[in-house]
Formats: sequence, C-alpha cells, structure tokens
Amino acid sequence: MRWTDNHCHLPPDQEQAAGLVVAAAAAGVHRIINVGTDVGSSESAAALAAELDGIWATAGIHPHDASTVWRSGGDPDLTAVEALLGQDRVVAVGECGLDYYYDQSPREQQRDVFAAQVALAHRYGVTLVIHSREAWDDTFAILEAEGVPERTVFHCFTGGPAEARRCLDLGALLSFSGIVTFPNAQEVAEAACFCPLDRLVVETDAPYLAPVPNRGQRNQPAWVPLVGAAIAALRGIPVEEVADATWETASRLYGLDV
Repeated sequence: MRWTDNHCHLPPDQEQAAGLVVAAAAAGVHRIINVGTDVGSSESAAALAAELDGIWATAGIHPHDASTVWRSGGDPDLTAVEALLGQDRVVAVGECGLDYYYDQSPREQQRDVFAAQVALAHRYGVTLVIHSREAWDDTFAILEAEGVPERTVFHCFTGGPAEARRCLDLGALLSFSGIVTFPNAQEVAEAACFCPLDRLVVETDAPYLAPVPNRGQRNQPAWVPLVGAAIAALRGIPVEEVADATWETASRLYGLDV
C-alpha cells in the first residue's frame, strides 16, 4: 500500500526531518505534504522540499499568525508567501483560514488574511489548504465572496455530516486526521462515512493529534496508515481501498504524479 500524509509539520532541522521521512517510507508513506503556518515555517518547508525526496511544501499564514502580516485596510503583506509559490515543490497556499476557538489573532485580521490567501490560490493556480475551527459560517462566507479555488481541501476536518455536505457542495475535499480514531469524535466519524471515498484524503497533522493507539505521543507521518485503517473500518471496506483512493486523490489535489 502507498500512502500520502496530506498535512503535517516537520521539524526544520534537515537531519530530524530526514529521519521522519525514512520512518514514514518504511510504513508505506511515500509522500508528505509539509505545511507552513507563518513566513518562517513556510520558508523552512520549502527548503526541506528542495532537499529531501518525498516531501512537498505549502506556504501560508495560519489564522493564529494573521496579526503578523495584517495591515489596516484589509491588504495583508503576503510578499514572502507569494515569493515561495513560484518554487517547484511548493504546491499550495496555506494552511490558512479562521480559528474562533483560540482567537490568537483578532477576527477581523483573520478574515482579511484568509481572503487574501484565497486570492493568492486563484492567482497562482495552486491548492488552497483551509483551517476552520468554530468558524464555519464566516469561512463559507469568505469562500463565497472570493470564489472557491478549483483545488481546495479542509484540513483536519472536525465537523459532522452537515458541515461535510457544505464543504463538498463547494467542490472541496475533506482531510481526516487522527481525530477520526478518537472514541469521542462521533460526528467526525460520521462525516468520514458520509464523504465519498474519492473526495477524502488522510493526514497526521504531526506532531499533533497522534491516532489511537498512539494518542498522547508525538505524532509522525509514519502513523497516517492508522488514520486510513480507522476510516476503512468505519466504512466497512478493505484498507487497501482507502490507501489506493487517497493516494490518487492526493495526486489530483496537489498535481503530483500518480
């Protein structure tokens, strides 16, 4: 089986990252999307992708960090992010979006910075990686106003079937993390069953959200097959079917060779 970890955060140290890549490959995880959350981590992700096989990068500003690039008037300074989008192995804008759970940046700033990154995804024809937590209505409102990029994914999906339907109706994909293995995440499990198999991908969000039976440990890309196996069990299908489908869907999502 071949797996893609659709979303993780590798350490910037090349030696440490290389060790995680080797461990992932041994577990059948042959492609890793290393996600930027601010200018520094985006630059690091791009540098690792240029040096290590099996890694691709994204560049973006997480809603927690929106205040670091926000300028009054709704015109954020995304110069550094935009500069990275021209690199060969930088395949997406994000993660970006809204987080009304922690509110680490003011909501107005989050909305302006998110909208500007949606516009970047359109301009460069790259994938949009969305983070949305307790902000569904405003997330959908911004996507409606800006237009949904052709390739869009809601990472670490935490909604239920109702939110899944709204995302799918927009043409977006859903990415499921180790949360789908948690006993108390019933709505997420229901969404993983509701979502068509060719519209979902799997991720670790490492080093966070380690799946059962490794919950509480530092997560790593090698554990994404546990997420896939949980989805297969929920849907009552062979795990090989989930591996094949998510590999091909990730290929389309990021424009990678199948």
